[in-house]
Amino acid sequence: MTRYQALELIRNGPVGELRLARPDLHNRFDEVMFAELGGALEELAADMQIRAVVFSAEGRHFSAGGDTDTMLAANADLQVLLAQVDDGRRLFRTFADFPKPLVAAVHGHVFGVATSLVLTADAVVSTPGVRICDPHVHFGLVAGDGGCVTWPAALPMVLAKRHLLWGDPLLAEDAHRFGLVTELVDDAGQVRTTALELAERVAALPPVAVQLTKRALNKVLAARIDEAFDTAFYLEAITAGTADLREAVAAFTEKRPGKWSGR
Repeated sequence: MTRYQALELIRNGPVGELRLARPDLHNRFDEVMFAELGGALEELAADMQIRAVVFSAEGRHFSAGGDTDTMLAANADLQVLLAQVDDGRRLFRTFADFPKPLVAAVHGHVFGVATSLVLTADAVVSTPGVRICDPHVHFGLVAGDGGCVTWPAALPMVLAKRHLLWGDPLLAEDAHRFGLVTELVDDAGQVRTTALELAERVAALPPVAVQLTKRALNKVLAARIDEAFDTAFYLEAITAGTADLREAVAAFTEKRPGKWSGR
């Protein structure tokens, strides 16, 4: 079994848990996370004893999303940027084509690429006050690493546009009302427990029927991916090389408004 730096894999009978495990870094998506996460999910897919998986996280946040140092590295070097695009494309497709039921336990705020991955899940458990957000535009980036696929798949198009173009968060209680969050529990302490219960319930059903149904549903999402995903990701790659991205990172670090050049 592979040992991971950014993750934990937990097996409890037929239920696996994929847990983001760097709370000190707010489970940010840097080179280590990108290198490990897809392989960990593939390990669970290949484990014939596992019939359902919970996607969870440690710490106050589920994930802070993209890492600013990783953004700046891509901005400075085209080859780094292209490698990051390829890594991101593989990771999103691994989640979107996962052949077993996946339950996201979103106990804390989730941002950017982590939100895109959460929204590939088959059930999403959260609690009031949690912010579900894709702030790519705040960093001068196109929401290309999955947001332009998952948000319109989960919400009416006008709501997806409203949150992706403005980069405003959606509170979990509102997301539950719109159908993006499937189970809303009273507090963060109940989120993981409820997600594990859902995973145990689906793992107790006939596995061939469940997993083939999941594969059929994956084809519905795959049609959306074929329509928009690669285009959106390559458009994000264009914005990743701009002066506006560098200014966005500086403004974020210095806690000030950005000054945009459009270049």
